[in-house]
Amino acid sequence: MKEITTTEVQELLNKGEQLNLVDVREADEVAEGIIPGAIHIPLGDVAARISEFDKSKAYVVICRSGGRSGRATEFLTEEGYDATNMVGGMLEWEGQTE
Repeated sequence: MKEITTTEVQELLNKGEQLNLVDVREADEVAEGIIPGAIHIPLGDVAARISEFDKSKAYVVICRSGGRSGRATEFLTEEGYDATNMVGGMLEWEGQTE
């Protein structure tokens, strides 16, 4: 499974990179703050909402600590998508949230 650190994501965003961020936390967790530009698809809904993903794009998958996003990353990868797990999750995120 491909992985990226919170620091690496922050550096890419600071450079103006357009990242496809997918936050798989639950709604109450996202209400506490989400990385600007991230789309929210709870882990339990990823399979049902697979049509919202584009195989020509790369995705960075986010959760609270990296566990649920790891499961989502594995699933997306098995389905033929380019997905990378953000290790450390929002617990280690020091960047901006909205």
